[in-house]
Amino acid sequence: MTVKEQKVVELENVVVRFAGDSGDGMQLTGALFSDSAAIAGNDFATFPDYPAEIRAPQGTVSGVSGFQIHFGHRQIYTSGDLADVLVAMNPAPLKKNLMWVKEGGTIIVDTDTFTDKALEKAGYESNPLEDDSLKDYQVIKAPISAMTKTSVEDLGLDIKMILKSRNMFALGIMFFLFNRKFSAADEFFESKFKANPLVVESNKRILRAGYSFAESIEALNRITYSVEPAALEKGTYRNITGNMATAWGFLAASERSGRQLFLGSYPITPASEILQELSKHKSLGSKVLQAEDEIAGIVSTIGASFAGALAITSTSGPGLSLKSEAIGLAVMTELPIVIVDVQRAGPSTGMPTKSEQSDLLQALFGRNGEAPCIVIAASSSANCFYYAYEAAKLAIEHMTPVILLTDGYLANGSEVFKIPKVGDLPEIKPPIAKANDETYFPYKRDPEKLNRQWAVPGTEGLRHRIGGLEKEDIYGNVSHDPENHQIMSELRAEKVQRVVNYIKPQEIIGPQKGELLIVSWGGTFGVMMEAVQEMQKQGKSVSLAHFHHISPLPKNTEEIFKNFDKIIVPELNLGQFVLYLRMQFRQFKFEQYNKIQGLPFMVKELVDKFNQLLEEK
Repeated sequence: MTVKEQKVVELENVVVRFAGDSGDGMQLTGALFSDSAAIAGNDFATFPDYPAEIRAPQGTVSGVSGFQIHFGHRQIYTSGDLADVLVAMNPAPLKKNLMWVKEGGTIIVDTDTFTDKALEKAGYESNPLEDDSLKDYQVIKAPISAMTKTSVEDLGLDIKMILKSRNMFALGIMFFLFNRKFSAADEFFESKFKANPLVVESNKRILRAGYSFAESIEALNRITYSVEPAALEKGTYRNITGNMATAWGFLAASERSGRQLFLGSYPITPASEILQELSKHKSLGSKVLQAEDEIAGIVSTIGASFAGALAITSTSGPGLSLKSEAIGLAVMTELPIVIVDVQRAGPSTGMPTKSEQSDLLQALFGRNGEAPCIVIAASSSANCFYYAYEAAKLAIEHMTPVILLTDGYLANGSEVFKIPKVGDLPEIKPPIAKANDETYFPYKRDPEKLNRQWAVPGTEGLRHRIGGLEKEDIYGNVSHDPENHQIMSELRAEKVQRVVNYIKPQEIIGPQKGELLIVSWGGTFGVMMEAVQEMQKQGKSVSLAHFHHISPLPKNTEEIFKNFDKIIVPELNLGQFVLYLRMQFRQFKFEQYNKIQGLPFMVKELVDKFNQLLEEK
């Protein structure tokens, strides 16, 4: 037998999408492939795409679960527009995801699942593997189900259990295609199924069976692909999701501030993993309460803050609505808490597994009375760590609630994360009142920050009254005096506004002056960055100002806007940040571009819109 020489083609970046039924393990397959990219030294970003139904009918388009990863030799900012490779475990994911595959891309299918019944459930009138509908793609037809069973037929496992591992056969094909090693997957099997060595053995076999199949078939023409490591700074890296990064950021803030961490929360998609992750770290002093509802979650947080803890609550849009009255209580008592809102598509329960930026106005204004809060937003899965840390720092040092906005795209997505040393993070200085301080009064303020001191219960000589009724300036007695209410309302608002003196000026990516400024915020940073870079390479006069600090806005915001002919604000909502900017800066004209489909922006659609705006007179 003649062995053909294998050709390795080097690529700068690749987009791969895994798709199957919600029970086919596509999220796990994608996560293991992401781990292999991390081990190979690639930069990457991922996009898990879950069905909204808990268990949609098997084989239907509504039940398709997807996982997309964009990895490369260069710095990666998004999970990619269209896929170079699609793995479709049955007809339904092929039908749903074909529109997201590049022309000429590779499609890997399990031919065993393309039965007449399955095709009908997916909405096909004919078999796409037999008609001409896939003629523009390279299709690899693999009998994945049959070969999965064959590879472990001697182990005595039942068929149902074996077929649950079909995803590992598909992963094996991908490992061959991109020259990946088995080590990360093997370690996962050994850890996850250590109590059942037979399951460990079967998964390892099936993974290698997929690899061997890909190695042997002529459809690949002996071509595999290599993506060289990215030029990352020296350090210790890991694959991290946004929710995990958020939890770790709070753990670091707890250590740096010397305050015990408390999280009081009610589980809600897509924020639940923050609660789950913090529950694993009791050894680091983390205390977690899974409350009976959203209101109990936040009021327990206020109680923990009163007791001197770094107090956090996590939720999504519907839960933030329920927490609004208690946020007002935290504003009135001037206690530091952090409210994490992992945004999802609304209103009401909306599309719980899809992402949006539609809670901004609620975060800014969704409370009764004058109840200002600091509002900040993370912009990548990895920097959820740093903005969680900053949210904790701002809350503690300014003695006020902070709302941290992330979203489902960031929370469930993952990136390469360089693990920092806690000692290198900015110092956090809690304004703790000293025992028996004869000059102490509950609402006596720091002249610069306007924050009051944190009098921890049990500290000798610091007894004081606290609650939701208006307080007398300085002394803290309950007050119904009209003039005092105005004074206290203005002080609480000014305290938040003075945060501008303690945050970094807004940065601009690109020229400081020009024809077009893109203004964005939150989780859209990556796609904005790639769109701007693409246009700058074409010589277009385009710059990007991506905001992390929303309330208050950085003090140089107005100066930035003055330097551009046109300003456009793209958002995954119907125009919430642009409305806020119009309120703040009436002298400027803000164009807007909005998408509200539960899907992220694509680079191409942004570039097309920005070019259109540049061409307009």
